Amino acid sequence: MTSSERLTSSERQAHRYSTVDGEHRHELEIKRSRFITVLRRAETEEEARSLVAELRREFHDARHHCSAFVLGPERMAQRSNDDGEPSGTAGVPMLEALLKGSAVDGEADLSDVAAVVVRYFGGILLGAGGLVRAYSESVSRALARAPLVRRERLRLMSVEAPHGSAGRLENDLRSFGVSVLGTDYGPTAATLRLAVEDTERAGADFKERLATLTGGSCAAVELGTSWVDLA
Repeated sequence: MTSSERLTSSERQAHRYSTVDGEHRHELEIKRSRFITVLRRAETEEEARSLVAELRREFHDARHHCSAFVLGPERMAQRSNDDGEPSGTAGVPMLEALLKGSAVDGEADLSDVAAVVVRYFGGILLGAGGLVRAYSESVSRALARAPLVRRERLRLMSVEAPHGSAGRLENDLRSFGVSVLGTDYGPTAATLRLAVEDTERAGADFKERLATLTGGSCAAVELGTSWVDLA
């Protein structure tokens, strides 16, 4: 069993989540109304609100620019705005779609994402229920087509190795589940930049594996932790 498999669901939520890779747009027409959904990665409220401001300028002639966003690894910051639609018919359904949408690996763990739905009214009233369905579906369909990326909080390490064995050590560590972020070749040695799950067990397993692979000739230097995008 790997260190990933030993994590509980609450530990996984604290250590990893999914987010949108860049920006994605999707358009849906319902009873002549156009619903243009824009999803964008955002890590702060300022970034999320700037998306709304940008789209107000781009689609200046649209009647509504409804929005929702979820921020942070544990999704603690959640906001929504109906922007003139009847209360609860736009922003809240959009937010629920973000929270419930299946992300990477099928887990509903999407965060650091802002969603804006621009609506051009087509002349036919949808009613409260119709609006809820339209805004929810607009975000859900956009999410289903959007490129996503997994973010994980990792413990960063560096390891110096002889030039001749650095490539083999990279491959061996990758097969063990270690993320190799890069290798820098200096005049006398190569420095491998590595990352493992941010848990004591994962760190200990890595050091034990490194000692076995190198006969104790290479030591790991801990560099702290960072949130890293994984392919």
